[in-house]
Parts: sequence; C-alpha cells; structure tokens
Amino acid sequence: MRTILSPTAALAMLVVAGALMPAYGQDSTATSDSDFTLSANVSLVSQYRYRGIMQTNNKPAIQGGFDLGHTSGLYLGNWNSSISWLDDSHPDVSAAVEMDVYGGYRGTLWQDLSYDVGALHYHYPGSYPDGYASPNTTELYVGVGYGPITVKYSHSLTNLFGVPDSKNSQYYDLSGKFDTGVWGLALTAHVGYQKVRNLDDGSYTDWSLGLAKDWGNGFSTTLSYIDTNADRDIYTNTKGKYTGRATALLALSKTF
Repeated sequence: MRTILSPTAALAMLVVAGALMPAYGQDSTATSDSDFTLSANVSLVSQYRYRGIMQTNNKPAIQGGFDLGHTSGLYLGNWNSSISWLDDSHPDVSAAVEMDVYGGYRGTLWQDLSYDVGALHYHYPGSYPDGYASPNTTELYVGVGYGPITVKYSHSLTNLFGVPDSKNSQYYDLSGKFDTGVWGLALTAHVGYQKVRNLDDGSYTDWSLGLAKDWGNGFSTTLSYIDTNADRDIYTNTKGKYTGRATALLALSKTF
C-alpha cells in the first residue's frame, strides 16, 4: 500500500483548498462562459455511518470533498472521511482515511423524472499485514429520481470492503427528502438493503429518519436516527461494539 499525508494534515489541506473553490450546484453562479462548475464541501459529524454501519467506532469524523460538473451532465468527484473501522479490525492495520473517487452522468428523462449512472471507487490507503484482504472496493450504480424520491442500485465489481469472495454484492437504496413547511425543516427518510455475496448472515437492512435545516450561505445541519438489523455476531468489532446498533447522528456541513 502506498502512504499519504496523515489524516489530520490531509483533511486540513482539503478544508483550506475547499474554501478557495467557487460554488457549485444550485447555489453556484456562473462567473464565465465555461461549461464547467466546481464546488467543495466539508462536514463535521458526531460519527460516520455508512449503510448503517459504524465507520469510526461511535466517535466524531471530519469529512469533505470536491465536485466537478459539466453542463452535458457529466461529473467527477472526490470525497474523504476519517475512519477507524479498519484499525478496529486488526491490531496490525493502520488505515485512518477513506478516499472515494466517482464519476458519472446525470440528466432528466421527463419533467421531474431524472437518472444518474456512474462508478465509485472506495480507497483506503495505509499499512496492512500480509494476507489481509484488501478493503478497496469498486461499485457501479444507477439511480432514478422522481420529485423528492430516489431509487438507487449499486453493484460491486470487486470484493465488498474486504469480505472474501463477495464480488457482485448489491445494495438497494430508497431515499426521500420532503419539505415540512415548518421552520424551513426538511424530513429525510431512507431504507436500504445490503446483500453481501457468500457471507452467511452478512446481509442486512438499514434505515434512517432525520430532519435537515439549510441556514443559508452554504451552512446546513442534519439530525438523524439510524438503525439496522445487521447480525450482531458478524457486525461486532474487535473493540466489542456492535457496529449496526441504533444511534442518533448530528452533521454540520458547509458547501462552497
């Protein structure tokens, strides 16, 4: 495995660089005739959960990334987070950062009916003992949205996060975001199913319910309840914590 900057230094550079980026997405304003737009984002979360499972052993995480979009619908992005789940899996593992790279194409089929297709690679730089299964994972995804509802399917082209013989695992995602009409709050809801190939009792369902508030100037907060029915024997880490247990999660975010 190649080495990188320490997590603290790398994420600090990400925040500083992100502050210099022009806005992207709905809040962006064209400053030239370029067909490209660029954005950055940074978040502080009370803990990092992915598909309902603990990634930071119930501890806070700092996260951030960049997105480059084109008027044609093509996009490319990078997202990063501090993690501890790999260190928690083995005493000789040192991998404290998740680095995601993704790209795809999105567009509108008809009125409020949209689509999004692409590929996502999860990379975990660090040091691993001989024989440790690589956690690096690549997935293809396709999503369809109608109004506030999105349905998404992800398919792994590699082993799934280091699980042996788990290539062709699938994740099914149904999510929605609804304006409540009260104090500018939006209701977020999600249910997902992770099918882990060739791992008995490894498959599970996760779900969440939350409230999101946009404060303006790129600042937002989200408070969510997250839970799963993941098998306790499989999803308990070496620290003795059940990584699929219910939790409340608070996120503070800023987009540039």
